[in-house]
Amino acid sequence: MSNYNPQSRVAEEFISHSEILATLEYAEANKHNRELIEGLIERAADCKGLSHREAMVLLECDIPELNERMFSLAKQIKQRLYGNRIVMFAPLYLSNYCVNSCTYCPYHIANKTIPRKKLSQEEIVREVTALQDMGHKRLALEAGEHPTLNPIEYILESIQTIYSVKHKNGAIRRVNVNIAATTVENYRRLKDAGIGTYILFQETYHKERYEKLHPRGPKSDYAWHTEAMDRAMEGGIDDVGIGVLFGLDGYRYDLAGLLMHAEHLEATFGVGPHTISVPRICPADDIDVADFEDAVPDEIFHKMVAVIRIAVPYTGMIISTRESAASRERVLELGVSQLSGGSNTGVGGYASGEPEKSSETAQFDVSDTRTLDEVVQWLLGLGYVPSFCTACYREGRTGDRFMSLVKSGQIANCCQPNALMTLKEYLMDYASPETLRLGLKVIAEELERVPHQKVRAIATRNLELIEQGERDFRF
Repeated sequence: MSNYNPQSRVAEEFISHSEILATLEYAEANKHNRELIEGLIERAADCKGLSHREAMVLLECDIPELNERMFSLAKQIKQRLYGNRIVMFAPLYLSNYCVNSCTYCPYHIANKTIPRKKLSQEEIVREVTALQDMGHKRLALEAGEHPTLNPIEYILESIQTIYSVKHKNGAIRRVNVNIAATTVENYRRLKDAGIGTYILFQETYHKERYEKLHPRGPKSDYAWHTEAMDRAMEGGIDDVGIGVLFGLDGYRYDLAGLLMHAEHLEATFGVGPHTISVPRICPADDIDVADFEDAVPDEIFHKMVAVIRIAVPYTGMIISTRESAASRERVLELGVSQLSGGSNTGVGGYASGEPEKSSETAQFDVSDTRTLDEVVQWLLGLGYVPSFCTACYREGRTGDRFMSLVKSGQIANCCQPNALMTLKEYLMDYASPETLRLGLKVIAEELERVPHQKVRAIATRNLELIEQGERDFRF
């Protein structure tokens, strides 16, 4: 008897073990059911998404021509909803002190080889200044869980510091926060501090496996962790970001759980996750990937991205520098809409200019080590528009307001010109000559694609004003 209930507030009911097992069984039984699969592909083309069970049938399908149709559909959906825009961000690690004992993370409390470090507010100013000098406008704040060294007051003070730094033409306009599960009251405080998205990865949805991977510390409480997004929503944060660390458990189980979590948020709060992240287990200080037998190969990983894009079309998808440039290029066309660039995963890694030293405090090894300018130039060369836009968050277009804008197609009249204007700012202030040349060409081409004539005219005028030194226009 299944206890599955997407509207329940109990972790083991909205992420039901028996429902996932039944789903995987159904997907296996129907992986050659051509009529069913063709019907799902046709239905998904209207951008209304698929259920977790339907999505898992697509994932299991091994009929080459149908897989090609899936990849093609994922690209179409991505193009229709996001155009060529790729939102840029960077992680900022505040502290690697942590009381948890996660077996896949070098911050775990028993690791005596990693140097521990926590940034002071003065050091945060230096980090943010360095990030602004690169051209970043959006950060994802990261910190280990430590009740006395990294309390919520430290996080809130750090957010205030980040927003206060104005260096040359630089400014961090959106701070997303990736910290441990906390209380409704603390989520309210984060909301009041002006955060963008609250991000928390489930790591794995398999409860038994989760408890083995998190033997001690507050994070070992599966329900507390899994129900965190409900508390964040209760605290007024309507942009939340979910994800798993693929490779900790079987990818099928975790993908089904991830899609069920998205369904739960939609069913309970009327708005699904703002973003889904798809990190894979990778090497780090004292972590060896060989210890994880469920590590996901490229081919399956890329198909998972396509299936997520088809199943939850309106959700942004994030890829980090864990992935190589080649892997990132593949998933960009299949569904990814946000990308980190010039990332440093050490504590205090940006201002020091000493990557070797900061790598000692890193949470994971970076595969894509290119500078932000190199990543921007690469994206422009591929025909994408690197966007530094933060307008929706600052205009209050979050949660269901953002989703309704996307679903109605009106987003093109906001996002496209905003992307072009923030790209122009980057080009004027930070770009190398070749990136500038490529960027101006892309802006001229993309401007013609802004659907609304009046919006296009205003954007054209604003782009000229940016060239003359003005900044921060937005629709």
